[in-house]
This record gives sequence, C-alpha cells and structure tokens, in this order.
Amino acid sequence: MSIPSQMRAIEITTPGGPEVLRPGQRPVPAPAAREVLIEVAFAGVNRPDVLQRKGGYAPPPGASDIPGLEVSGVIVKLGPQVKEWKVGDQVCALVTGGGYAEYVNAPAAQCLRIPKGLTLEQAASLPETFFTVWVNVFDRGGLKNDETLLVQGGSSGIGVTAIQMARALGHRVYATAGTAAKCAACEQLGATRAINYRDEDFVAVVKAATGGRGVDVILDMVGGDYVPRELACLADDGRLSLIAFLGGTKTSLDLSDILRRRLTITGSTLRPRPVEFKATIAQALREKIWPLIEAGKIRPVIYKTFALDEAAAAHALMESSEHVGKIMLDVRRKN
Repeated sequence: MSIPSQMRAIEITTPGGPEVLRPGQRPVPAPAAREVLIEVAFAGVNRPDVLQRKGGYAPPPGASDIPGLEVSGVIVKLGPQVKEWKVGDQVCALVTGGGYAEYVNAPAAQCLRIPKGLTLEQAASLPETFFTVWVNVFDRGGLKNDETLLVQGGSSGIGVTAIQMARALGHRVYATAGTAAKCAACEQLGATRAINYRDEDFVAVVKAATGGRGVDVILDMVGGDYVPRELACLADDGRLSLIAFLGGTKTSLDLSDILRRRLTITGSTLRPRPVEFKATIAQALREKIWPLIEAGKIRPVIYKTFALDEAAAAHALMESSEHVGKIMLDVRRKN
C-alpha cells in the first residue's frame, strides 16, 4: 500500500481547555518489530484524553504525545516480527497514544479483529472501555458466579460497557446516572435498577434492592467523598475498583469497617501497563466477549461522531457529560 510521509494529526498545543486541540502535520510513524501501522478510520474519545489535554496525564515513556487510545482501521505495514496479521486486515486496537491521527502504530498483540456485524466506527468504540472494564471488574474486582455489580456513571462510555458486559455474563447490575433519561438508558442496556444520584441516595437504594446485603463489586470513576458511601453499600467481602477520580483524589475512611467486613479497595490505570499484560486482556476479550458482541448480547453505544478536525468540539461534549455512550472521531471525514 502507498503510505505518505506526512499525516494529519490533532496536537495539544499547550495544557488547557478544548480549544488547545488543533490540527497539525506529523511524520507518519514506522512500526517497531512487534507493531503494525494502521491507517486510521475512526478514533474513540475518552476521559483520559481530556485529562492529558489538561496536563494531568502525561504519555508513558516512548508513547506518542498525540492523544487517542483506541482506533479502528486497516493495517498498511507490518513490523518485521509480526506474524499474526497481514497487510489489508481490518482491526480495532488499543494504543498508548496517537489515535487522533491518520496513521498510528499499535502493538500487534493489542489488535483485535472487527467483530462480525460491526462497522469500523462501532469497532473503534470498543478497545479502551472493554479492556478497562475487563481488568477492573473481572480481574481486579473478581466479579464471578451470581455476584452483583454497581456501576457509577452508568451512561458514560465505561458505564454502558460495564452494564452490558456484566449483564451478558449473567450478573445483576445496578447503575447511577444524573438524569431520568440517562437512568432509562442504563435500564434499557440491562441494569436492573438505575439510580438518579441527584435526587436519590444510591446507598439506600442499593441496600433496599439487595435486602440489606449490598453489592459484591463497585466500579467507580468518581472517588472523593463517594468512597466511604460506596463501602457502606458493599456486601461483606465486597470489592471497590477505582478507575478515576472525577470527584477528587482525597477522602476520609473508617478503616475498622474494612477490617470487620473484609472489604477490598483496588484500582488501576491501564495505559502504562506493558504490552504483555494488555495482550492477556485482548485474548480474554477475544475468547469471552467478542462472541457475545457477535451474538447481539453486547452492542456499541455511540452518541455522536465528529470529524478529526473537530476534536475540540468532541472534548467539549465529553466535558459537558450530556452524552450517553461513546464519542467518536471520523478520521477520514473532512470538515
């Protein structure tokens, strides 16, 4: 395939608001030994992109400074040690940066085939949230058997993924959201009960819904003063899995409750983890989740798609929290 020397990309000109995202020109990267070069069709917009834009989430060493952690597209070049893919394959991929561009390198082990029946746009909405949910709900959170899950921010990209994934695997799911319409959307996606956190106490609702027992796992992207309330609605031996801190990084806890009820607080960030770690997640998704997508039991939820050069508008929408599901960039579309 003919590959140009230069490409369009979205650059963070300085830490700040959405307006600091501006189109620029960058050299097309060359894939390393175990990487593939993808001609990007679509890129997902995620909260870590916003945090990076503000200066709070620097790329790991060696990663591109261009934002964007998930893409779909066509493989146009292989690194010399790549055997599992070929030029022309359509894939979606988790990347450590560089997604907001016409070309990006991706580790071959972090690429996944497009699930049957999905478009490239839909497939690009999968990697970041699906990798994150699998690690934090099923690996670190240990959700299993007939256990129950509470998802904070159920209408977010992470939220709609967690609700559907857990429900498709047979778990009862509760979720919080900020409007009646968002709560309805969560329930349509499989939540047994969605809780409007603006006018309901999620602790009281969860305790009542579970006969006072509480839930086994909580997926939280709020942090702050939510944490002690979340511990109060965990069942004995329950696990709180933290993935963000939209409500702040500080809180105050009564540690005696953690000891007495054998509670676990855990958390993780995915981006700096090594390729080998992410490859195991990709394999789990390939075996356990991709068949559920192809069977229609899990579906991508895309709220709005912008052209690449409209990345600033996409970030403004993300920060408004008006959306339900994913926000995408169509890299091929011109303004």
